[in-house]
Amino acid sequence: MEKVMIALDYDPTAQKVAEMGFALATAMKAEVILMHSITDIKYYSSMASSPILGYSGVMAMNQVKKDTVDNLITASNHFLDKMKDHLGDKTIKTIVQEGDFSESIINSAKKEHADIIVMGSHSKKMLENILMGSVAEKVLQESDIPLFIVPTKKR
Repeated sequence: MEKVMIALDYDPTAQKVAEMGFALATAMKAEVILMHSITDIKYYSSMASSPILGYSGVMAMNQVKKDTVDNLITASNHFLDKMKDHLGDKTIKTIVQEGDFSESIINSAKKEHADIIVMGSHSKKMLENILMGSVAEKVLQESDIPLFIVPTKKR
């Protein structure tokens, strides 16, 4: 395996997912790609669900304008750059895509010729799983690229 794409979301557990994916890539001496997908701008309207403002790990940030897609792209690029700095590898490539989470992940992995996709799996409320489904589950069902899923459920 030569390329590992790590899909990071808005959850504070993104740091754990990035670290696990980076360790996997390092063990295989593979190139690392950090990827974030931006969906509907309304999704980012609350502090609680902001991919940037809701993050409290090494990525803690003060104020980021979230009123336009361009501002979200800028903030997301900053988010990925900070994660790249945290991992300590300046050769890591970063990608920000706009669109459905699972489709963006799969399309980016195919475009980049990733050999494996690393992503987290969150424990959500039952109603959310029924209505929205799990991004990890959708990627698993629709992708022919192997997945390395990092469980991020809080204990």
